[in-house]
Amino acid sequence: MNIGNQIKALRLKKSVTQEAMAEHFGMTAQAISKWECGTSVPDISLLPELSAYFGVTIDALFALDDETRMERIQNMLWDERYLNPAAVENERLFLLEKARRESENGRPHELLADMEIKLSQEHRSKAAEYAIEALRRDPNLVEAHSLLVQAMKGRCWDWCETNHAALIRYYEEFMENNPDNWHGVMWLIDQLIDDYRFDEAKKWLTVFDKIDTSFRVPLYRGILEWHRGNKEQAYRIWEALCQQYPQRWNLPDTIADYLARDGRYDESIQWHRKALAVGKPPRYVDPIISIAQILEIQGDYAGAIAAREEELEMYKTEWNFTEGETADAVRRDIVRLKARL
Repeated sequence: MNIGNQIKALRLKKSVTQEAMAEHFGMTAQAISKWECGTSVPDISLLPELSAYFGVTIDALFALDDETRMERIQNMLWDERYLNPAAVENERLFLLEKARRESENGRPHELLADMEIKLSQEHRSKAAEYAIEALRRDPNLVEAHSLLVQAMKGRCWDWCETNHAALIRYYEEFMENNPDNWHGVMWLIDQLIDDYRFDEAKKWLTVFDKIDTSFRVPLYRGILEWHRGNKEQAYRIWEALCQQYPQRWNLPDTIADYLARDGRYDESIQWHRKALAVGKPPRYVDPIISIAQILEIQGDYAGAIAAREEELEMYKTEWNFTEGETADAVRRDIVRLKARL
C-alpha cells in the first residue's frame, strides 16, 4: 500500500503535471514530488479533495492490495456494530469480482457469507426492537409475539420450521465429495443429533472414527449418549477424556454447557472455570460469557457484571484490543446489568 505511487499513477492517468496539480491545491510542485517519492504523505484533511480531484474513492487513493483489503473487510465485520450500506455494496462488488477472477479461491465467498450474516444479525436486532415496541403498545398482537421469537431465534414448536433436513442433505453430499473432512462430518453429526436422528448419527460416528483419532470422536459419543438420555454414561466418558487430555479447554467447557442445559448451574460454572484455568492465552472467552449468562439467570447481577468485566480484561491483556464492537457490546451489557441492581 503506497499512496504516493497511487497519486502518481492517477496524476499521469489524468494527464496533468506536478506543477498543474500543485497549482490546483495551492502548494509547490516539490510537495507533490515528495508525496510521489514517498518522503512525505498528504495531510489526512486533503484526502476528500484528492479523491474528488481524481474522481476516485478515498480507498482507491491507498491502492490496497487484495489481501490487505480482505483483512480490512474482516476487521470491519468484527469491529463495527452497524455496517455502512455504501461500504457493504462496495466491498461486495470487490469480493464478487475477486471470486470471479480466482475460481479456486473460496475466501471471497467466505467473507461474503460473513457479511450477509452480519447484516442478518442487524436486521434481527432491529426486528426484535420493533416487535417489542409493538407488544408494549398492544400486548395482544399475536403475530408480534411470533416475530419477536423469530427475531431472537427463540423456540418454535413447528418441526417443519426447525428441522435441519436441508442442511443434513448438504453435509451428506459434502462428505461424499470430501470423505476425509472431519469438520464436515462433525457438523453433520451435530445436525442429526439436534433432529433426534440418533441412529444415523451413530453410523456417522463410525465414519468419524476412521478419519479422526483425536479426542473428538469420544467427545461426540458422550454427546450422543447424553441426548439419548444416558447422562451419567456421558458424564463418565467426558470425565475420562478430561483426564486423558488435561490441556484441552474445550472438554471441560463442553461438560459445562451440557450441565447448564440440565439446569445444574453451579456445577456448570465450576467446569467453565476449569476450562479457563487450562486454556492458554490468548484464551477463548466462551466460558466467561457462559458464566455471566448463568449468573444473570440466577439473579446474581453483580456476579454477572464481574464476569463481563473479566471478559473485557481478557480482551485487553490477551487479545490486545479495547475498542470495536466486540468490546463495546460487552460494555453495553454491563450498563444493562447495572440497571438491574
